[in-house]
Amino acid sequence: MSNEGKDIHKSTKNEKNRIFEEEFLPHINAMYNFGYRLTFDEDDAKDLVQDTYLKAYRFTDSFQKGTNAKAWLFRILKNSFINDFRKKSKQPGKVDYQEVESYYNSDDVDKSITTDLRVETVQDMIGDEISNALNSLDVDFRTVIILCDLEGFKYDEMAKILDIPIGTVRSRLHRARNLLKKNLRDYAKKMGYK
Repeated sequence: MSNEGKDIHKSTKNEKNRIFEEEFLPHINAMYNFGYRLTFDEDDAKDLVQDTYLKAYRFTDSFQKGTNAKAWLFRILKNSFINDFRKKSKQPGKVDYQEVESYYNSDDVDKSITTDLRVETVQDMIGDEISNALNSLDVDFRTVIILCDLEGFKYDEMAKILDIPIGTVRSRLHRARNLLKKNLRDYAKKMGYK
């Protein structure tokens, strides 16, 4: 490679790094919050964000300067989540039966343990009715609420992120808000709202 070719490669790489640091990195917390609200798992959210930023860096050339970097990143994360969700849903669940059997056959096991341990795990987390109501929504409805009401995206930006028409964005948002309102009706009454 000639010195001229090296200089062009170096300036292209410097520009790519500049875009990454100035345009993409400032949104990392919003990306994590979005990932967490989609997955409900810290590790999965971190993996989604890492995957999103790797893809963003790799495809920086396809990012149009002057456009909404946050919306571009949200679209990458949403697509990664959907692809990962589809891949996982096609795989059977994995359980180490030998480990389970060893535990239940040991002397340490408390015979009064319920078979559904999720109840005990979730019991400490219950109390945030709003989060629970949001989390109970189907992922399509939860996503539009997060993008619009929590992240502040406009309808046209949401349409690009979700790759759906603006009319669909509006109707989904309307339905999502109604479902959320229905799920929170009792909580609102307890808090003194009519």
